[in-house]
Amino acid sequence: MADPNVITFVDRVLPGWQKWRREGRQEGAICLLFWLGGWVLLFASLDRITGFFDQRHVQTDQWVAMGTLFLMISGSWFWNARSRSRVYNPDRGVSQWELAGHRFRRNQLAVSGMWLMVFLYVITLLTPLIAPYDPIAQGDIVATRFRPPSGEYWLGTDRFGRDILTRILYGARISLSIGFIAVGIGLLLGMLIGATAGYYGRWIDRLLMRLTDTMLAFPRLVLLILVIALFEPSIFLVITVLGVTGWMGIARIVRGEVLALKEREYIQAARALGMGDLRIITRHILPGILAPIIVYATLGIGNTILLEAGLSFLGLGVQPPTPSWGNMISQGRDALTNAWWIATFPGLAIVFTVMAFNFLGDGLRDALDPKQSNG
Repeated sequence: MADPNVITFVDRVLPGWQKWRREGRQEGAICLLFWLGGWVLLFASLDRITGFFDQRHVQTDQWVAMGTLFLMISGSWFWNARSRSRVYNPDRGVSQWELAGHRFRRNQLAVSGMWLMVFLYVITLLTPLIAPYDPIAQGDIVATRFRPPSGEYWLGTDRFGRDILTRILYGARISLSIGFIAVGIGLLLGMLIGATAGYYGRWIDRLLMRLTDTMLAFPRLVLLILVIALFEPSIFLVITVLGVTGWMGIARIVRGEVLALKEREYIQAARALGMGDLRIITRHILPGILAPIIVYATLGIGNTILLEAGLSFLGLGVQPPTPSWGNMISQGRDALTNAWWIATFPGLAIVFTVMAFNFLGDGLRDALDPKQSNG
C-alpha cells in the first residue's frame, strides 16, 4: 500500500488528484485541471503580466484577469482542502438542495453544459492574458487580410487583418456580460412585479398583470429594434433595453408561485407574529420559489445572447470596431465563399454557448422539479 504521507503530499501538490484517481470523481478532475491550468498560464504569461505593470495605469480588465488567475490557483487548493476535511455524519439529514444536486449530477448533458459555461466565463475573464493579438489593431492589411486558419492565426483573419480568435475571445466578454446583466435586470423587475401582484392581489394584481399582458402583446424583437433605433446604439443601451423588455415571463411565474404560497400555514403564522409584508416576501416567500427563478434565469441567458447577436448582426447592437459575436458574423456574411472562417467560428461560438445554457437549464429544471424527487 502507498505511504499515507506520500498520498497527502501528492494531494496537496496536485489538488484533486486523489479524488479523481481513487474515487473517480469528476470534481477532482476539474479541480486538478484548474490548478494545473492556472500555474501553466501564470508561467506562460509572466512577461505579459509584468508588461501590465510597466504601463502608466493598469486597466480594469487586466486587474480582473490577474485576479481570476489567482483565484483559479488558490481556489482549487482550498476547494480540495475543504473536501478532504469534510466529515461524513450519518445522523445529519439530507436537504432538498442536496437531493437536487444528486439528481443534477446524474444528468451528464446538464453537467457538461455547466462546466462549459464555467469554462467560457473563466476564459472571458482571462482574455487579456491569453488573447494573442489586439482585437482592434490593424497592421499591414494587404499582407494579413483574409488569411485562412494557420499556425500563426489559428482561426484566420478578417478583411482588416485582425485575428479572429482574439476577436472571438473579446467578443465573448461582451456577449456573455450582456446576457448575464440583462437577465439580472429582468429578474429583479419580474420578481418585484410578480411578488407584489401575487401577494397583494385585488386591484394591484389586476393593474400589474394588465401591464404585463400589454408588454407581452408587443413582439420583443420589434420592440427592441424600435427603441434602439431611436437612440445611438451602445453597450449600455443594449443591456438596458434587453433587461427592461425581459421581465414579463418571470413576473408571471413569480406571481403564480406567490399565489400558491401566501396562504400556507407558515405565512399565516408570520402575519400573526406581526411581521411586515416586505419581510414576509423577502424572508419566507421568495426563498421558496428560487427553483423556477434559477431555471428561468439559466435559460434566459442563452436567449438573451441570441437576441444580442441578432441586434448586432442588424447593426443595432454593439458597434464596430468593438467585437461581438453578432457583428463579427455580420462582417463576414459578404465573404462566405472566399473567407468562410470569419462568420463560421463566431457562429459556432454562439451555438455552443446557447446549447450549454440550455442543457444546464433543462438539467436544473429536472433536478429541482419536486415531481422528480423519486427519480
